[in-house]
Amino acid sequence: MRKGSVKEVLAKIKYDPREREGDYYIVIEHRGAYGDVKRIPVEMIELGHGYFFVDETQIPYHRILRVVRKDGKVVWETRKREL
Repeated sequence: MRKGSVKEVLAKIKYDPREREGDYYIVIEHRGAYGDVKRIPVEMIELGHGYFFVDETQIPYHRILRVVRKDGKVVWETRKREL
């Protein structure tokens, strides 16, 4: 499941022509509040160096808890304590 950094996984989803970014979403810890999570479609994000962007909002990669396919398969998950 966990192969590489979350940025590498997202780059593969976004830029590999064999992948469809619309088939994936990320789950983030919203504003660092434990238990407050938000789902964001991968097609809505832009990748940066230490951050990714949703419109004008800059969010650090460490807030990403998991990357999930729409069929429910988790393709990457953080090693943080589970919610």
